[in-house]
Amino acid sequence: MAVEGFVAAAELGAGSRRVYRIALATWAWSLVDKAPPVGEGRRGATPPTVPLGLLDAPRTAERLREAFRARAGAVGARTANRELSILAAALNWWREQGWLTGDPLSAVSRLPTSAARQPEPRLDAGQVRAVLGLPVPLREKAFWHLLHESGASIERVLALDIGDLDLAGRRSRGRAALHWGEGAAALLPLLTLGRLDGPLFVTGRGRLSYRRAAEVFTAATRPLDPQGRGWTLRRLAAAAGPRT
Repeated sequence: MAVEGFVAAAELGAGSRRVYRIALATWAWSLVDKAPPVGEGRRGATPPTVPLGLLDAPRTAERLREAFRARAGAVGARTANRELSILAAALNWWREQGWLTGDPLSAVSRLPTSAARQPEPRLDAGQVRAVLGLPVPLREKAFWHLLHESGASIERVLALDIGDLDLAGRRSRGRAALHWGEGAAALLPLLTLGRLDGPLFVTGRGRLSYRRAAEVFTAATRPLDPQGRGWTLRRLAAAAGPRT
């Protein structure tokens, strides 16, 4: 198998091998014009079997360019650049073996990491209503409402623990309290039902990460985006106005 051959030749540690396999699997979905699964759906998902020769096909460069643009919007420039570097290294190794002839990444350039910190256009009121009305799992619905209604940063909302919440007062405890409205007030008691402590937003492995939250949001909003790429979580956060 081409991927396993490359990973073995790279002489990586166990953790790095896992990262490389995940990155290359993400690119595999793009090569068959499908969005990679996110969130819980990513775990255990079998990536498509892609013939290595497809990388030399005429449309591959365009597919990878579009996939990289969408990926950067979902997870940020740093992560997308890292995944691009992994694919580039794999392509080089496969060419050395004589398995490929072209370079489908010749027209794909790394993004400056400062691009991840530049403000994005906020979602307008209609777009926010459409996002908050999406039929998504309770965790996402509560997170998006809380992010929008509190005006807090994404990182701060993800860092909340159940013990930080004053559900009756619709606020978080502490000096710099977050406040939220009716939407989050209706959803948070359901999200925390039967749980007394620990992270507010969780996955099967622990606290929900920024990266996974961003991926889930972009995947969920693809049907709303006229360009079909999905919106970034930062655009929803910006729509709430000033940070607290």
